[in-house]
Amino acid sequence: MPSFVSPYLLGLVTAPLAGAVIKPLLRGTVKLTVGIGLQVKKLAAEAREEFQDLTAEANAEIATAETAARSNVTVPKVTPPKRV
Repeated sequence: MPSFVSPYLLGLVTAPLAGAVIKPLLRGTVKLTVGIGLQVKKLAAEAREEFQDLTAEANAEIATAETAARSNVTVPKVTPPKRV
């Protein structure tokens, strides 16, 4: 019996078993990766929204300061309460 027959037969027997194990493993890996991608996308959207809010607040403060400077009205400065 030639020496290649034994590994060949071993491959024929184990290939379907390996496919049965590898396919669900790969499917699980893909599902996990897609889930992580969706979470990252969601977090990025939340961060973008926070940044837009901060930008809008800064623009509003600048506009208020410019309006106050033009009208010679002083805008009271808000100071944090003192800790006792």
